[in-house]
Amino acid sequence: MKILKFGGTSVGSIENLQKVKDILTTDGEKKIVVCSAMSGVTDQLVNLVEYIKLKDADAITRSLHQLETKHHNVVDVLIKDTSIRNGVKEQVSLTITEMFELSNQLHVENLSARIVTYGETLLTYIFSNFLTAVNVPNILLNAQDFMHVDSVENPNIEKVSTRLQEILDKEDSQLYITQGFVCKDHLGQIDTLKRGGSDYSATIIGAAMKAEEVQIWTDIDGLHNNDPRYVEGTNPIAHLTYNEAAELAYFGAKILHPQTVSPVVDSNIPVLLKNTFDPAAYGTIISNKTHKKGLKAISAKDGITAIKIKSNRMLMAHGYLRRIFEVFDNYHTSIDMITTSEIAISLTIDNTSHIDDIRKEIEGYAEVTVEDNHSIICIVGESVINDHNSHKLFEILNYIPVRMISYGGSNNNISLLVETKDKIQTLRFLNEKLFLTHKEAVI
Repeated sequence: MKILKFGGTSVGSIENLQKVKDILTTDGEKKIVVCSAMSGVTDQLVNLVEYIKLKDADAITRSLHQLETKHHNVVDVLIKDTSIRNGVKEQVSLTITEMFELSNQLHVENLSARIVTYGETLLTYIFSNFLTAVNVPNILLNAQDFMHVDSVENPNIEKVSTRLQEILDKEDSQLYITQGFVCKDHLGQIDTLKRGGSDYSATIIGAAMKAEEVQIWTDIDGLHNNDPRYVEGTNPIAHLTYNEAAELAYFGAKILHPQTVSPVVDSNIPVLLKNTFDPAAYGTIISNKTHKKGLKAISAKDGITAIKIKSNRMLMAHGYLRRIFEVFDNYHTSIDMITTSEIAISLTIDNTSHIDDIRKEIEGYAEVTVEDNHSIICIVGESVINDHNSHKLFEILNYIPVRMISYGGSNNNISLLVETKDKIQTLRFLNEKLFLTHKEAVI
């Protein structure tokens, strides 16, 4: 069995849905297909949640009408069979009515999660019926019936496996369609795997079913060695290890959800990154195999806040560092980078929801400086710190004011912290120094 995930762009238009159908019918292998909402729909639903919280009846009505019209228009063109088309449109309207009724209820548990996951519900229902209309047998699965992950950070793969296998034993097919992003928590409440979480859905399902492979289909031919939005002449990387892919995803590579590879590592299930619009392109294969060590890729993570903590006393006094870390832990705030000197600690966070409380608590015994609008630039590759070209990246110090450098904490990662206004220049400089003069790094 293979697990195929298609993102919002891949299912974002009638033409693209036709392309996805063609990809699914190229062989007769058993597949579970995980779909995101249509491109732009999740953003509309996030806005709808805000309208509901504000009790803005006009905005709620307008938003729901736009969603209904958008999906009806797709159905009208996509499904030629009149009977199927009318039935699908009726169900879309019923779903919109359900959302409207939900918007009028007060104190709804997990309102946001319940609303934003409707995008996947609508798309998969339409797509499944489209496949049926063009004689591609399939079964539509409700992810809420089996994606009981308990914890988003540490999904209960065994529970997902048991529930899903029970369903598949009753509903035999070569092709199953289901929703990404949606799950249920330890209380059985509807939850989400966070933005971009359909990738994560696919690998959780892949691990649960001990799949042959997981394919992530998107609008680019694999993970590139730099950000193609800002840097010209980037190249897709044919092979990455799980560790390399995890580092790149966590530090900003948009093609992958940060937790994508974690469920499949122990099962050694490869993850393929493929291009919906160029299926013949090789893409990127992520596995436990190291095809080449050294420099591989650069990614950038925005929205970073730098915090400098200067001790009123000796930094290395017993328990001082533990005391600092406990403050961040108590507020469930993860630290990305950290450097220390004799009298100060510099660290970075990407979640500032508790920054005022953290600052107030630490200022009881240290001086705290907070600087926002920073980006982490991450240089990744198996044993990158041993690569004979890695020293070239430090030439950046001659041109860009680098706030922090993390080197040696991992054999696979060297990280720089710069102001976000300098991010693009930094990416281009590093591309020139590390790749244009070091072609082997991208093989």
